[in-house]
Amino acid sequence: MQAGHTVYVSMRDIDGHDEHGVEEAGTGLRTIAFDVSSEASVNSAIDAIVAENNRLDVIVHNARQVLYGPAEAFTPDQLAELYDTNVLSAQRLNRAALPQLRKQGQGLLIWVSSSSARGGSVPFLGAYASSKAALDALALGYAGELARWGVETTIVVPSALGPGHYIRSGRPLDTVRAEEYADGPTADLSEIALSALAQLPAKDRTPQDVAAAIADVVDLPFGQRPLRVHFGPDDDGAAAVDAVADSVRTELLRRIGLEDILKPAFIG
Repeated sequence: MQAGHTVYVSMRDIDGHDEHGVEEAGTGLRTIAFDVSSEASVNSAIDAIVAENNRLDVIVHNARQVLYGPAEAFTPDQLAELYDTNVLSAQRLNRAALPQLRKQGQGLLIWVSSSSARGGSVPFLGAYASSKAALDALALGYAGELARWGVETTIVVPSALGPGHYIRSGRPLDTVRAEEYADGPTADLSEIALSALAQLPAKDRTPQDVAAAIADVVDLPFGQRPLRVHFGPDDDGAAAVDAVADSVRTELLRRIGLEDILKPAFIG
């Protein structure tokens, strides 16, 4: 908004109003009511945005849910809900928005991932990390498939080692299984991990930090936006792992004759 963009923020409900969009006076911020778990709701919201602006420039995938606890103690329904929020919501939004971006011949997808997707694995964060790893893989697949349509991809990767990932997170519904881990040989895992992580210089990324990183990417010229942006200390090694993985991807695409999809095509 401070950069002069009109930004639509999704919300499930806007103080009981039925309107699609509510504009904050004096800003470019507009809240729009839609539920990322509903394909019909997402489709309707995107249609309303395009109708109002005659175009759509950037999609930001930032919906997330965090779970913390022994993987075994989460019910299948909990994991299904987690993956629905963290992964399937992006697919719904893409299916609604990409026809417009491809029609324009230009656009940008920004995926907010997590260093937990590629960094050193921390006990009891596996469910969340697996959902972010799935989102990361999906983003890379889309990057190659959309480049010739003129649609760019940037994956924003905040550090995942701040205490908020553990304090403000969902817990297993199967409390009996969770207690078995709490009383068994793994009883001290969480205490040791959290105590050590608290000594790291990393701090939680705030919404303002993420917004600033996204705004910086949006403001770059077409064709110069990076595939991946890390910010925050690389305490879990995610940036180092991503650098190798992205280099391997680049080399593979060159070897199989698809070097052109490493950069978006300019469609005038």
